[in-house]
Amino acid sequence: MNTSPAVAPVAATNGRAWAYATAAAFAGGLLLGILTNLAQGWLPGEWNQIANSGAVWSVAAFAAGALLARKVSLPAAAVAGLCAESGLVVGYYGYAEVMRDGMGSLFAPLVWLGMAFIAGPLFGVAGSWWRGNSPRHRVVGLAALGGVFGMEAIHYAWGLHYPSQAWACLAVLVLVVLLMGRTHKERALTFLAAVPFSLLAYLIFVKLILSPALG
Repeated sequence: MNTSPAVAPVAATNGRAWAYATAAAFAGGLLLGILTNLAQGWLPGEWNQIANSGAVWSVAAFAAGALLARKVSLPAAAVAGLCAESGLVVGYYGYAEVMRDGMGSLFAPLVWLGMAFIAGPLFGVAGSWWRGNSPRHRVVGLAALGGVFGMEAIHYAWGLHYPSQAWACLAVLVLVVLLMGRTHKERALTFLAAVPFSLLAYLIFVKLILSPALG
């Protein structure tokens, strides 16, 4: 009899936290998706690839998880990451459909939406881990973020042959680790972890999933 009044507010609070996490993340992703579509027209030449890069888009899920760390549970951070990535896809292709000449075939949006269902939860958790108290989790979370830019560096260098963009992504990897790591030890461990993360992400997402899917 005495536990019911306590359970209801806790359940309500958890429900509100989930609703806030998903709505805010989706709205933020939606806005960023529109901005990345616009940025493709603003950035010169091959640099417009940056606006449509998986690494840049993964930052949205990471940021969603990081901002919600210690406020919601880890599953909620994963869902927030998914919502942020899904919002990016909807915002990007929705703006193309409404404000430009149309998004064309649904194939590419569906591929990116499928990627969002993989990368969104992963980077949502990574962002939450980076804000956490466990040194090991902080290293893994930050290495995941740095590694996705390492993946892009490899892709730009060997896949697309854009050396300037490759160096830019490599510089972002270094800056992410140096500026977001808390201690010298964590930075060193993050660098060590980011290298295999970069190679693994390149092999799995670019060579085995993205490239065959997009032809």
